[in-house]
Amino acid sequence: MNNIPKKLKEEMAADPFYQRCCITGALAKNTKVDWHHNFIYAGKQLQEKWAILPLREDIHKDIVKHKEECDWIMLNRATDKQLEKYSRARDLKRERDRLNKKYGTPRR
Repeated sequence: MNNIPKKLKEEMAADPFYQRCCITGALAKNTKVDWHHNFIYAGKQLQEKWAILPLREDIHKDIVKHKEECDWIMLNRATDKQLEKYSRARDLKRERDRLNKKYGTPRR
């Protein structure tokens, strides 16, 4: 596991998105919320804001069950340009479209 760079960690701490679980909406002040690196690229955790999600601790521990929903949230946080940069082995924009058909378009 990699540590999140200090500058990115500070930016995330100031962002309201990271104050609650992105799956349940549970506030970090009421429950433990972990920051989950949802995207692995070239065998490493991607240290970009759009690829790190706030998850309630119990969801984080059972991430396999929630992986597709986490992918959906993560892919919708990224710009097309960001997705193109990492779309080597799989087309991430197409995957986002597939998940949007299944889950709808996430609230921002």
